[in-house]
Amino acid sequence: MSILKRHQILERSPTLLFVFSFLVVTIGGIVEIAPLFYLENTIEEVDGVRPYTPLELAGRDVYVREGCYVCHSQMIRPMRDEVERYGHYSLAAESMYDHPFQWGSKRTGPDLARVGGRYSDAWQVDHLNDPQSVVPESIMPKYAFLNDAKLNPDHITDLVKTHRLVGVPYSDEMIENAKADFKAQADPDSDWDGLVERYPGAVVSNFDGQDALTEMDALVAYLQMLGTMVDFSTFTPEASR
Repeated sequence: MSILKRHQILERSPTLLFVFSFLVVTIGGIVEIAPLFYLENTIEEVDGVRPYTPLELAGRDVYVREGCYVCHSQMIRPMRDEVERYGHYSLAAESMYDHPFQWGSKRTGPDLARVGGRYSDAWQVDHLNDPQSVVPESIMPKYAFLNDAKLNPDHITDLVKTHRLVGVPYSDEMIENAKADFKAQADPDSDWDGLVERYPGAVVSNFDGQDALTEMDALVAYLQMLGTMVDFSTFTPEASR
């Protein structure tokens, strides 16, 4: 009996077709899923990746609340056109402390995975205040109201504690100093040495140029951090070592 005729037996019997389809899917699933149970971690650990500072964490909440992820992804694919435009392809480890993560495929605006440090604080503030003033063809709405939205530091300790509950490795020291670190990151004249020690590479700046701590400060702090944690000049993928 030829292979075609044998296949016709399956095609003519819904029950047999279902049974064999189920077997194929089951075997394929086991082959893909079973090895994961023998791995300690499915995310490669990368030097430099740290939890967000309290101010960055608050800025990320503003980013998610305002729906920035709808138009901007944070995932650079390992393809030549993407890498040449945006920078090194995204690593899973860079999003290991994200709840939820901001990967995606929808891009009305550019990918933001490597936007940190690419522009000055003033540029970021101008862009958020009036996007068309710096990118005339932009269709992004204005977010100038963030300058007037004052941030209350009273909630930040609870926010950090909540993220620790879902696995982010915030230490007791980080939680104890959350409120102080929250204020210090937006005040270059403050005692921010402890902040940088707890969160290496954290950018300290009066991001929006105002005396009051605002949602604009928090959002720009978050944007200026994106893509800056890993030193890609020395990074070597685990599989290449």
